[in-house]
Amino acid sequence: MRKPLLSIIIILLQAAILRPAFAQDGVELSVKGFVDSYHALRTESPGDWMSSRTRLRTEATLEKGGAGIFASANLVYNAVLKDMSGLQLREAYSFWGSEHWDIRAGKQIITWGVADGLRVTDVISPMDYTEFLAQDYDDIRIPVGAVRVRYSRDKWSLDAVAVPVPEFFRIPMDARNPWSVGAAPLGDEPLRRACNMEYGARLSFFLSGVDFSLTALHTWNKMPELRGAMFVYHRLGVFGGDVSIPLGKFVIRAEAADYLDDLDVNTANGLIGIDWYPGNDWNVSAQYNHNYRMSGSERNTALATFRLSKALLGNTLNLSTFAYVDVTDGGVFNRLSADYAVSDQVHAILGYDYFHADKGMFKLYAHNSEIWMKLKYSF
Repeated sequence: MRKPLLSIIIILLQAAILRPAFAQDGVELSVKGFVDSYHALRTESPGDWMSSRTRLRTEATLEKGGAGIFASANLVYNAVLKDMSGLQLREAYSFWGSEHWDIRAGKQIITWGVADGLRVTDVISPMDYTEFLAQDYDDIRIPVGAVRVRYSRDKWSLDAVAVPVPEFFRIPMDARNPWSVGAAPLGDEPLRRACNMEYGARLSFFLSGVDFSLTALHTWNKMPELRGAMFVYHRLGVFGGDVSIPLGKFVIRAEAADYLDDLDVNTANGLIGIDWYPGNDWNVSAQYNHNYRMSGSERNTALATFRLSKALLGNTLNLSTFAYVDVTDGGVFNRLSADYAVSDQVHAILGYDYFHADKGMFKLYAHNSEIWMKLKYSF
């Protein structure tokens, strides 16, 4: 890491501890973040530590008028994956905004679509699978260096993005990692050239009783795909859209996209979801995602999710379960958790991750069921 960048991050971390808010001559500095400690133990033999990490996250915004800079960084100690310890820059971008315009340039996380924990049109920021899905979904999103321009009106907005240097999924192959996929013949990532940049746009409408968007993106497959004897990256055109419709205590969500790669192989990806808010702090959500590939042996694959949560004790205790179900091959990953708010700043969380699969996408982790605990202090 370059020394100037390191110095900036250290200053931001110091500001988080010493001065959470500052304003002078129209310049405002605000700092927030959290400290958390997460530890997970395998419930099957050999009963080893699956994860053990402590992290300081700092987010700082320096702003004057509608312009400013935002930066966030993690200071991590990882007792299981030593190489993951250290200072990690997360996001760092400049911004400018007015009544209708919002422009951001730099390292940032970009999310599109209406799916919850699934990817249909949300394909710009890739995922970090270093610990697979056994962590908060927001934590495994990888920021991308991008220029993003949004123009908004009351009932519609246009979001355009350009990513000069694409990012790709991080796939663990180190045998010392309990979440390793093993050694895989991955092809080289695309060279950092202008011809390999990503670009696209999303046009969104906010109407009475319905929100919907249309998306077009020239990108890459962020997860390498097996072609012959090697996993490779290839160009991808994505055309799709999403819709969200509130109906009383329900919200209906749908998302669809067509992927066309540079070998003229079409893949259709569709999702339907429903959220139910019956009252008394209950929340029920279900999604079904179907992927149809128009060539090859595995033409149809399907994945479903189910979420159930309930708040108790005056909203200080939240019980939840969120499950991925491999409809194609029958596997399941279910994360159960109990989140107790000791105070507004302090949370104690206990959970259990259950894996079961004889084949399919969860088979590799069939013996990775774990019990875990997390303590978090926000400032």
